[in-house]
Amino acid sequence: MNAPASAVLDVEVQRADLSPRTRLLLEGRIVPTLLRMAWPNILVMGAQAATGLIETWFVSRLGIHALAGMALVFPGFMMMQMLSAGAVGGGISSAIARALGAGRRDDANALVMHAVLVNVALGLLFSVLFIVFGPQLYRVMGGQGASLQAALDYSNVVFAGAVLVWLLNALASALRGTGNMLVPSIAICVGVILLIPLSPLLIFGFGPVPALGIAGGGIAVLLTTALTTAGMAWYMWSGRSVVQPVLVGMRRILFMDILRVGAIGSINTLQTTLIFALATALVGAAGGPDAVAGYGTAARLEYLLIPLVFGLGAPLVALVGTNIGAGQQARALRIALTGGAIAFALTETIGLAAALWPRAWLGLFGHEAGMLETGEAYLRIVGPAFGFFGLGLSLYFASQGAGRLLWPLIGSFVRLVIAVGVGWLVLRWTGSVHWLFAAMTFALVVYGILITMTIASGAWFDRNGATPPR
Repeated sequence: MNAPASAVLDVEVQRADLSPRTRLLLEGRIVPTLLRMAWPNILVMGAQAATGLIETWFVSRLGIHALAGMALVFPGFMMMQMLSAGAVGGGISSAIARALGAGRRDDANALVMHAVLVNVALGLLFSVLFIVFGPQLYRVMGGQGASLQAALDYSNVVFAGAVLVWLLNALASALRGTGNMLVPSIAICVGVILLIPLSPLLIFGFGPVPALGIAGGGIAVLLTTALTTAGMAWYMWSGRSVVQPVLVGMRRILFMDILRVGAIGSINTLQTTLIFALATALVGAAGGPDAVAGYGTAARLEYLLIPLVFGLGAPLVALVGTNIGAGQQARALRIALTGGAIAFALTETIGLAAALWPRAWLGLFGHEAGMLETGEAYLRIVGPAFGFFGLGLSLYFASQGAGRLLWPLIGSFVRLVIAVGVGWLVLRWTGSVHWLFAAMTFALVVYGILITMTIASGAWFDRNGATPPR
């Protein structure tokens, strides 16, 4: 038998041993498969986003200082969510997807425990950093007086239990790497249902339950996260998932398989968070706490695009990673660009609606003149560019699946330079936050177009169309 025929036979034998779920990722029609995998994620991310908004609405009943305090903590907490679910979580999903696509089932099983260890360590690190350095960080971002105290009351609670968030996302990411989007979505939806009554109960109190204020919202988040994590762990250890967590000797190559994607993705996430944090500081210096509350409330809508795109991005990681692992590069690229187009349409629709009717969003959280003025300006100027954010972010997730994150990282850095660097200059020259927001808009457009053009031109592959060796 000649060598090419033998290679084809080997591939066919490997394909025969794959689970039906993995075969669907390799052979199913792209759009139906992508949408079938995405809808549970989009649904649950929408539910999570709605819950975050409800909690913010409850906190806003405590006054403008509580709302401003939450705006100060929000970038850091979202950064943790993005790192644990999107960056390092994407590294976990990508490693497991590529292992399954290549027929390395034992490695896929071993990767689960490696992922748990990585995320637990990072969760503990986050707890220490934000509890120790939180006060200095929030002061730099413009926190003062009552708003600073509110930020600390909330921050110290949620970051004390940061390890729970990281552990939850380690398990969810492992399942998503197998193409199983439904179980993590169900588990998180249960947490959402529990959080809706628990949050106001602990914030305002009822009967024997004391009113804990803004800290009560943080306690509610940790309690529901703990319950969701326990449910996810039970499912995986019961033997129902494609990958089975096994206790094996720690292997450096498996840690590196997660971290080489997760670490680069983390840099991308840090850059995104830095944009929001530095923009908050610039707005605070120009307009004070009311402007911070307005910008924070408006920017929360842009931040909520991240879980929405993640709902589509998690399937992209699994689909692209599995096809790359199986040597189907052309199909992987088609999947990425298809997902990017869908993400653009979804996020652009939201951005245009926000630009046309900004007070429909802002009025949910407050009616102070300074808050409304700043928030409305942001949504009218930046909202029409939300589609480019969704486009670039979806291709970032696809690049995680490919294990090739250089161009998303460069695109995010270019966005940071334009949004903050150019934004600071025009704010200094004009004294108007409108020009800062214009710079942020231009940064989003460049971000989306740059990443799309480079990936479409074949940046993932070498001259022969293959993924470069790792």
